[in-house]
Amino acid sequence: MMDSSIPYLSLAAGAVAVTAAVAPKVKARIELSRAKHRSLAGHSKMSRRISKLIPRYEFDIKEFFRSDGAPADIATRRQDGFFRLSALYQDRFAKSRAATAEAAAGISDLQFTQAYRVPFQYSRLVKDHLGAGSFMQASSGVTLTDLDGNTFYDLAGSYGVNIFGYDFYKDCIAGADKRAQTLGPVLGFYHPVVADNVKRLTELSGMDEVSFHMSGTEAVMQAVRLARYHTGQTHLVRFAGSYHGWWGDVQPGAGNPIAPHETYTLAEMSERTLHVLKTRRDIACVLINPLQALHPNSNAPGDSTLVDSSRQGKYDRAAYTEWLKKLREVCTERGIVLLFDEVFLGFRLAPGGAQEYFGVKADIVTYGKSLGGGLPIGVVCGKSRFMRRFRDEKPADICFARGTFNSHPYVMTAMDEFLSRLKSPNFSAIYNGLDGTWNGRARQLNDALAAKELPVHVSNLQSIWMVEYTSPSRYNWMLQYYLRAEGLALSWVGTGRFIFSLNYTDADFAEVSKRFVAAAEKMKQDAWWWNDGSITNKAIKRKILKEMLGHAFGRT
Repeated sequence: MMDSSIPYLSLAAGAVAVTAAVAPKVKARIELSRAKHRSLAGHSKMSRRISKLIPRYEFDIKEFFRSDGAPADIATRRQDGFFRLSALYQDRFAKSRAATAEAAAGISDLQFTQAYRVPFQYSRLVKDHLGAGSFMQASSGVTLTDLDGNTFYDLAGSYGVNIFGYDFYKDCIAGADKRAQTLGPVLGFYHPVVADNVKRLTELSGMDEVSFHMSGTEAVMQAVRLARYHTGQTHLVRFAGSYHGWWGDVQPGAGNPIAPHETYTLAEMSERTLHVLKTRRDIACVLINPLQALHPNSNAPGDSTLVDSSRQGKYDRAAYTEWLKKLREVCTERGIVLLFDEVFLGFRLAPGGAQEYFGVKADIVTYGKSLGGGLPIGVVCGKSRFMRRFRDEKPADICFARGTFNSHPYVMTAMDEFLSRLKSPNFSAIYNGLDGTWNGRARQLNDALAAKELPVHVSNLQSIWMVEYTSPSRYNWMLQYYLRAEGLALSWVGTGRFIFSLNYTDADFAEVSKRFVAAAEKMKQDAWWWNDGSITNKAIKRKILKEMLGHAFGRT
């Protein structure tokens, strides 16, 4: 009997041993899952799977104007307004529309942006009738001029490049051209101005060393590679909804055909995330995009996903500052590289960027966009211990990063023009009271909208704005076309992102505000915001789900 019990005891002991070995891993996995944001932005694998299941369907002209269940008279008002706007576009933007239609066949990027300006169910009719054109022929002050001679107030901001006004960058480029002509496009050697740029960048960033690249995406790629090289760890942490360029490891969700395996997407401003950072041993770096302070844990807002009115900003400077301080503390404690991706916001909030604005120092900072003085640029600034690309004691163990056009003479002289102006006391005064100025302008516009009982509201992080909608609707994306008709130029993401340059005067902004309110009034008059009281954001999402299931299973 005793002999027969031995195998059972051995099995039991084995089971205990296996449980003891596996339990910590299971616990760590559960903690990691709990630290994810509950939205699809926080579950990249799930978002990729779902994106492949969504069927393509379009509304015919009848359903287009009553997809929210509106009665016939409301649908008629919408249809009349739509085609009235279409006639205006065809007349006012004729040359711009024709040039865009001709070019689109050969420009894949243009094909993409045209297809994703509005929710896909409506895109074909919108593209055919409300395409305003993607070409501009001139800029001046805070305005752009299209091929038809129409002048627009620029709210697109050149994807964040335009901080100080287009005339500023024209001057930078003109000065750079004169200074770089003697050396010309010589690559592999440095223009003398590079040394000055390094000195100024280390002073502004508070870092020790600099490396130059040709885009913000490249800069972030190199920063992450350096963090992995020096920590010996594999994984990066990004936060739900944050954008760090289009390369694979930082874009794990829809849009990337291959899922990365060394990326953790966690919830921002979460104690559970801090716990994961404190306990895991495989994290090389944490990436922060300070722009996320405007809408934590949400994807960059665009009108192509504006299916209801749930979009809203949640900027709280004090709360976000406290979050960054906690991250700094944990990263220091755990030897994790804290990486600020300031490609978008660098030099906009303050001369020292988000580090200065929020009062938190990173280990590595990346810059891009505006820093090139209007030319393509990416820069990594970091502490010496994280920037070195080789090991003296192991000469074959290197962290390779090169680029043909890195430190291009024309880009370097344009950067010097930019940084020289930034250092000028008279110019740096532009940063004085920025929060008060732009918060006041947002309040001014919101008051004007409320006075007209328009279901629109704006939120902002200084000069970066997002339009919100206060009444549930499936048609909020139409506002971008009314705004364009009033002479306001938006990027392809529509009302999701307004990027003002800091040279906007009070008079300029007053004109923008007047035109914005006028556009919203016309949209309201055309009944796009009709609601009989039964339409809620939840009801809209349920209806869309029902439509998708119907088309997926052939029930329509």
